[in-house]
Amino acid sequence: MQTGNRAPFILGNSSIPPGSRAVVDIPFGKLYTHTELNIGAHVVHGQKAGPILLVTAALHGDEINGVEICRRLLKLPRLSQLKGTLVVVPIVNTYGFVQQSRYLPDRRDLNRCFPGSEKGSLGSRMACQFTEQFLRKCTHAIDLHTGAIHRANLPQVRASAKDKIALRMAEMFNAPIIIKAASRDGTMRGTANNLGIPILLYEAGEALRFDEQAINVGVRGILNVMTDLGMLRAGRKRPNTKSLFSKKSSWVRAEHDGIARYYVSLGQTVKPGDVLAHIYSPYSDFEVAVHASFAGIVIGRNNLPLVNEGEALFHVAEVSSLDEAEKTLDAINDEVDNAMPPVLGEEYGVV
Repeated sequence: MQTGNRAPFILGNSSIPPGSRAVVDIPFGKLYTHTELNIGAHVVHGQKAGPILLVTAALHGDEINGVEICRRLLKLPRLSQLKGTLVVVPIVNTYGFVQQSRYLPDRRDLNRCFPGSEKGSLGSRMACQFTEQFLRKCTHAIDLHTGAIHRANLPQVRASAKDKIALRMAEMFNAPIIIKAASRDGTMRGTANNLGIPILLYEAGEALRFDEQAINVGVRGILNVMTDLGMLRAGRKRPNTKSLFSKKSSWVRAEHDGIARYYVSLGQTVKPGDVLAHIYSPYSDFEVAVHASFAGIVIGRNNLPLVNEGEALFHVAEVSSLDEAEKTLDAINDEVDNAMPPVLGEEYGVV
């Protein structure tokens, strides 16, 4: 890495000198009441050269866990020794965040509008501007998500199996499980892949809810990645347990409508034939069991008992060994719990 004087970091109409930090507001549209909506970005521009890491949250407006992860990350004193540049966008979808909704006002999913167009729909225009203003300026990216409404996700990261740098970031993040998965068309991750920008997708918790473990894993994971990239000095202790890898995951769906009683939790291992839930009718003695069709770990779960036929109930990831998976999950959970400080905002003891 080069050292010495650096050029200012330019974002929008703002110029951030090296060794300083700022909050930059980028206009992204108006409500029909003429109320302006901005996307606010925190920029920490280190004195020494290094990677430019973009961290984003609330691309889906109701996925708020990442907003808290960003807040805690930005409070850490270690950022004063940062090499490179950290750009944090806690709320990408301002429209959805205000309305506590996943979507934009026209019911489009912003994360299906990338890379966007200057002359397209609202989502397409926002995606285009975000790509130009933020994504193209970074060398690496981490996108923070949760499960959808009434669905919770076990902390997990997703990365393209073809991107060695992204896979390295995934390993360093040290979430309980890594899903090697291709990106979908229209997503920010897909656009980053096309631009040659290594990107991680972190999924943890449930929409419109704070999940303390998911937040802790997220903050710790970002610090792990930043340390591995040379943006931060190594902490006093490194994680001992490696994440589990999974190349395939699928949803177990309801074959009947009714009211569900769930028996398994996130992070629990299941075997073929295990009863995951029962679905019953409130008007008769009808009851049917929901079985696991293959061995794996429950990484996503529907928390709403009222289900329709075909509804996704349990997201199960295949792993090579269930016994090893249980040990790994327990060890990572212990490491995360022991690493978190008792006082919010205090420096984390490990990375």
